[in-house]
Amino acid sequence: MKSADPIVEVDGMSVEIGSERVLRSVSLTVERGSCHCIVGPNGAGKSTLLAALLGRVEFGGSARIHWRGDGRIGFVPQRTEIEPSVPITACEFLALGRSRRPVFAGVGRRRRREIAYLLERVGLPSHADLPLSGLSGGELQRLLLANAIDPMPELLIMDEPTAGLDIEGSDRFEAVLANLRDASAPSILMVSHDLAQVHRLADEVTVLDRKVLQRGAPGEALAGIGGGGVYDFRGQS
Repeated sequence: MKSADPIVEVDGMSVEIGSERVLRSVSLTVERGSCHCIVGPNGAGKSTLLAALLGRVEFGGSARIHWRGDGRIGFVPQRTEIEPSVPITACEFLALGRSRRPVFAGVGRRRRREIAYLLERVGLPSHADLPLSGLSGGELQRLLLANAIDPMPELLIMDEPTAGLDIEGSDRFEAVLANLRDASAPSILMVSHDLAQVHRLADEVTVLDRKVLQRGAPGEALAGIGGGGVYDFRGQS
């Protein structure tokens, strides 16, 4: 059944990488203002689906995003995609996202104020001058979230944003995300292996294993998965 107000509509998406078909006729709809989670085993094509929506891989079928504003997508990658040893501070990292100036030119006063507000929104108010290497895994993920909401997007895409975090780090990330949803109501498409998290956050779930296996509300789509059922994705990479 089609959403009355979709922001994302994927119809028959297929992706081949080399001779391997990674996605097979995948269809899903993300309702505006909702949190739609994608779950599935390793190699299911979850990250590939996100990459296709971000324009990073070619695909067959169709994918439509229905914009109302400036058409901005925010993206929070997996933590493993970021190199924390790069010798820049949290403030400089966020400044790079929108600045045409090199890091060595410094961060202007106005931009510093904007960054201070961003860091406060993600629970890092005193971290502006800390190097990336001085951040914990959870703090780094919240910094990536701050970058993704600068400015607030219509569509926020996240690829396992709490993978590898301890319970405290994951809980803090979820709390920040809940506050952002209450304040700004972005539409969210998120891959997660943590089924308990999916139950807490998702309005709609798609279970993927190269093709769509199940979809629906969390209680319906995840019936029999995890907790002694067929699958348990938590903690897998």
